[in-house]
Amino acid sequence: MRPIQMVDLKQQYLKIKNEVDTAIHGVLDSTAFINGKPVGEFANNLAAYLGSKHVITCANGTDALQISMMALGLEPGDEVITPSFTYVATTEVVALLRLKPVFVEVDKKTFCIGPEAIEKAITPKTKAIVPVHLYGHAAPMEEIMKIAKKHNLFVIEDNAQAIGSDYTFSDGTMKKTGTIGTIGTTSFFPSKNLGCYGDGGAIFTDDDALANKLKMIANHGQQKRYYHEMVGCNSRLDTIQAAVLNIKLKNLDEYIDARRKAADYYDKAFVDHPKITVPYRAKYGTHVFHQYTLILENVDRDKLNEFLATKNIPSMIYYPVPAHRQEMFAKFGGSSYNLPATDWLTERVISLPMHTELEEEQLNYISSSVLEFINH
Repeated sequence: MRPIQMVDLKQQYLKIKNEVDTAIHGVLDSTAFINGKPVGEFANNLAAYLGSKHVITCANGTDALQISMMALGLEPGDEVITPSFTYVATTEVVALLRLKPVFVEVDKKTFCIGPEAIEKAITPKTKAIVPVHLYGHAAPMEEIMKIAKKHNLFVIEDNAQAIGSDYTFSDGTMKKTGTIGTIGTTSFFPSKNLGCYGDGGAIFTDDDALANKLKMIANHGQQKRYYHEMVGCNSRLDTIQAAVLNIKLKNLDEYIDARRKAADYYDKAFVDHPKITVPYRAKYGTHVFHQYTLILENVDRDKLNEFLATKNIPSMIYYPVPAHRQEMFAKFGGSSYNLPATDWLTERVISLPMHTELEEEQLNYISSSVLEFINH
């Protein structure tokens, strides 16, 4: 049996090695390391895949969120509603721009922000909602968009963990996550479902004027070189990363299928266990399993983590400290929040290896080891 990785990028690379090596050498030969041809090609290819009118590439997923908030003209003191149960980048950029993060509860089943929690948090200062499609499961966007329309709010989808997920509305229409809100953002961090071999990110929108503004902000606030119309930043996807992403994008649906098959195997192993809750799959969205995350009840989660390590099985706890309990948000009254579902989840979740190259032998060894500990 091959050594088990949390994400096995080496085996995935070997399957596309010839294409990737050729593409990278093509960039080296061209020496167009910044804004080379593959960057525009990838933006167009991703837009076609998502069904989005515009894709603006940038340096990473955090920049994608920051640029989006800058483009929407949010002012210091404006409130942005966001889940606390998420990676800190989602909330960090809110504070960085001197906006006020307003932390709300998530649904215990989906791990995603809840519509009722959003409604309760809205004040006259609220300007935007940032739903996070956590672990690859879509947030309930139909309800969220109704709330946004009712209160005239922007919606910025953090789609870093769910690219490729299909969302089906109650009328049967379907859209990709990240293309439903005002703006969608993603990260191409190597471990993501669509990951490059360094840092990278992208922003999606169907609004022409907004797309133009996003492009300008990502490029020092300029349309014409050396003529700067607004304060921007320097955030680019480099050509080598775009060349890699062009190849991996062609395989994304296949990668998602492989992740789902691994998730199905785990589900069958754990589904009837009284101490284990397997990932929920809502009918409205297709889960793309960026992570396979269990909820444990009456199990010493940290001891399980240690036990798996002794058997050379990696596991991760995403996220042990929610945003509202992080020291960086103390000045925003973080510790005063009462988010029992979020706190409950942070004490019980554990993520098992999940990637495109998992083999049945590995899946059997992982699931058997988890059960060995829990049933002991």
